[in-house]
Amino acid sequence: MAGRGDWGIADGWWGVDGRWHALDPATRAALEEAQGASEHPGGPPPGPPLWFVGQGDPERLLSPARLELEDGTELDAPEHLPPDLPLGSHRLHPVDGGPTTLLFVVPRRAPRPRRGWGWSAQLYGLRSAASWGHGDLVDLGDLAARAAADGASLVAHNPLGATLPVAPQQPSPYYASSRRFTSPLYLRVESVIGADLAADRVERAARAGRELSARRRIDRDVVWDLKLGALEAIWGQVRDARVVREALDEAARDDALTAHATFCALAEHHGSGWSRWPDAHRHPDRPGVRAFRERHADRVDFWRWLQVECDVQTAHAASTGAGLMGDLPVGFDPDGSDAWVDQDQLALGCRVGAPPDELGPEGQDWGLPPYVPWKLRASGYAPWLDTLRRNLRHVAVLRIDHVMGLFRLFWIPPEAGATAGGYVYQYGTELLDLAVMEAARVGASLVGEDLGTVEGSVRDAMADRDVLGYRVGWFEDEPPRAWPANTLGMLTTHDLPTVAGLWTGADAAMRTEAGVPVDEAADARLRGRLASLAGADPEEPLEPEEVSLRAHAALAGAGSDLVLATLEDALGVRERPNLPGTVDERPNWRLALPVPLEELGPAGADRVAATMREAGR
Repeated sequence: MAGRGDWGIADGWWGVDGRWHALDPATRAALEEAQGASEHPGGPPPGPPLWFVGQGDPERLLSPARLELEDGTELDAPEHLPPDLPLGSHRLHPVDGGPTTLLFVVPRRAPRPRRGWGWSAQLYGLRSAASWGHGDLVDLGDLAARAAADGASLVAHNPLGATLPVAPQQPSPYYASSRRFTSPLYLRVESVIGADLAADRVERAARAGRELSARRRIDRDVVWDLKLGALEAIWGQVRDARVVREALDEAARDDALTAHATFCALAEHHGSGWSRWPDAHRHPDRPGVRAFRERHADRVDFWRWLQVECDVQTAHAASTGAGLMGDLPVGFDPDGSDAWVDQDQLALGCRVGAPPDELGPEGQDWGLPPYVPWKLRASGYAPWLDTLRRNLRHVAVLRIDHVMGLFRLFWIPPEAGATAGGYVYQYGTELLDLAVMEAARVGASLVGEDLGTVEGSVRDAMADRDVLGYRVGWFEDEPPRAWPANTLGMLTTHDLPTVAGLWTGADAAMRTEAGVPVDEAADARLRGRLASLAGADPEEPLEPEEVSLRAHAALAGAGSDLVLATLEDALGVRERPNLPGTVDERPNWRLALPVPLEELGPAGADRVAATMREAGR
């Protein structure tokens, strides 16, 4: 962390090539300016006092205080904090009139999951006979029921964050308009309350939607138009129903939901790109926004109602069988709802990415706006806490994407390319402690995606708090049986070759077709690892189905607390869900599974499940 200084900017970084890359002074100046150096030349303002204490720790106070608990209960604390304080965020008001301290009572460790296994699914591609060309929340519940029958304890799914309410629909689940809310694309329209009241309209849309499932490639824009039209027809029938009004009255007390619903109505009105909206609507706190919300109250209610229905269907999916494993992305669309709501705490114009390396000499620009660390902390981490609570609401496990990003993020300054970026440190242990706190409150476990070049201190912090790390077969020299218990084990991920794609060479051919350079030596190493996992000779002419079963048998015997089998690998799919570094060169995040949900078993899922059971998973 040498050279962090007041603005938390690292002097450089160690690349995957083992070389030190020094930070350019111009990049440092740009990153300081992005954090507010011109307004605060002496460094970031200190902000309100924050105090993190372990639950049950006998902490002594410097002076007597009045303790205001999260639920509004008030206690006197003359010398020590009470030993039985509940988890959560509380306030200490010194009786001498000093500044109020925000007190976070955090557990020492997150709940540890029981040993088990699960299916990993890209929900958009998990289609049933009833799907409208795009997997939905009822499909998720059906998969959870099937998983439980298979002996699995989990179903892991891609992020379900809300997309912008206008075309084109963003395909990447890691670039949502909001991480806090759910995309209505995942609604099963026929299961929405009142769908029978618009039966003709819904059935016409359903027929057209089900026809889309004949294609492997998912057309989100068509699905969006079909679902939005049908949902609007239902809304026209139910908006005044007592049960709906009661739900909306409750939803109206959720300020974050109101802000999101208002954003959606504004985006429909003005188009995407809120920074280009009229000035009166560019900030959620402006009077013009309140006036718009009053004038368009029905449309705001419509968007509120969609989130109510999403929550109902997600809750049902979580109750049908195996527990759900959610996925929290590292960021969100700068044109989206979260960015509009949290704009005062963001370094707008900067983007998050990854530094150049031997495989990507131009670096990676993910296009995600970062929070300014001191501003996020000064808010009492309000956006982070709200995001955590909503993502933990219905899950047994939450995956934190790019967990290193809680500690440091690679910032790319405005108007610069990724080669001119640098690392900015955050208050990582505090962010992680809050994640552990919120997970413990609902009894959920945490997994941190710690692949790539990750500082040892990050993994130490995770281990100290029982946050599971990752083990991926393609990257590990040790056999799965040697993987540590506090990990989630997988053969591959959504960004890496599938078993069949790697074994047959189809993945290399796909990369060549997409214009992505193929490192034949690296591919040979990966194929060698797969062969080792499968106990096969790399040159042996085995069918990919046999290789997959053997590799899953090794995975089933992993030392990891949890292991995940992807549906793509169970079905022998040769295409990976996403090829990093491409957008339009191939259909990233747009390919459905080759068989419907009802046929997963005979197509290969039954054999993988049997392998897991035979190993005692």
